[in-house]
Amino acid sequence: MTAKISAGNTDPMARPRFIYALRLGDDALILAQRLSEWASRAPEIEEDIALTNIALDLLGQARALLDYAGTLEGAGRDEDDLAYLRTEREFTNVHLVEQENGDFAHTIARQLFFSTYQLALYEELISSTDELLAGVAAKGVKEAAYHNDHATQWTIRLGDGTDESHRRMQAAIERLWPFTPELFESDDVDRALAAEGVGVDPSTLRSRWALSIAEVFSSATLEAPQTTWSSHGGRRGVHTEGFGYLLAEMQYLHRSYPDAKW
Repeated sequence: MTAKISAGNTDPMARPRFIYALRLGDDALILAQRLSEWASRAPEIEEDIALTNIALDLLGQARALLDYAGTLEGAGRDEDDLAYLRTEREFTNVHLVEQENGDFAHTIARQLFFSTYQLALYEELISSTDELLAGVAAKGVKEAAYHNDHATQWTIRLGDGTDESHRRMQAAIERLWPFTPELFESDDVDRALAAEGVGVDPSTLRSRWALSIAEVFSSATLEAPQTTWSSHGGRRGVHTEGFGYLLAEMQYLHRSYPDAKW
């Protein structure tokens, strides 16, 4: 399944840019939703604030990207319509960001994997010929750098800590590792926009990501898992079991009171 787009925008490059902006926006939006679930539930108040602030950073990125996607689509949908009125199969985020929080180690592993990818992505996207995408990347790269440092420090602290913290961190790495290959899958949209200087082919980020992750694992005394399977399909609208529950919670208020004003 491919993302839907109206015929409202006749620019031949609007469709691939719409899909691309939607993918990046969905990644940020869904991870923001997952991280916001830690509000008032984090292991200490400092982390409660830190995780909430990271979620807000990602939400800001999502708003800009989804608003731009709506403009490119030309069908009159804004960021709220795209966030709250699409069905599960219309979301194009990778499986990694929709994974449940689990314990704190699972959240940190998910954040380490995604922020390392997003930092590399935004560092390249700053050079985009698309002014909006370049602008989002220029602001987002600073946020992603903080997110990555936060996750890195916690990974090392837990991995190279007590026997129990090491066990939990290693278990989290093994649980989430199969969701990382999807970050680097590319298709015709990615390749076409990369060739135009608009987007970034995610496959080109894999080696940089792997090197960074390996350095963190070494410092954290963690081992990279040897897995025989990987999860795919998020970009095509095929999602994991918990995603429907996430959307139900995220979209409930807007769907129940569509004309509500704050």
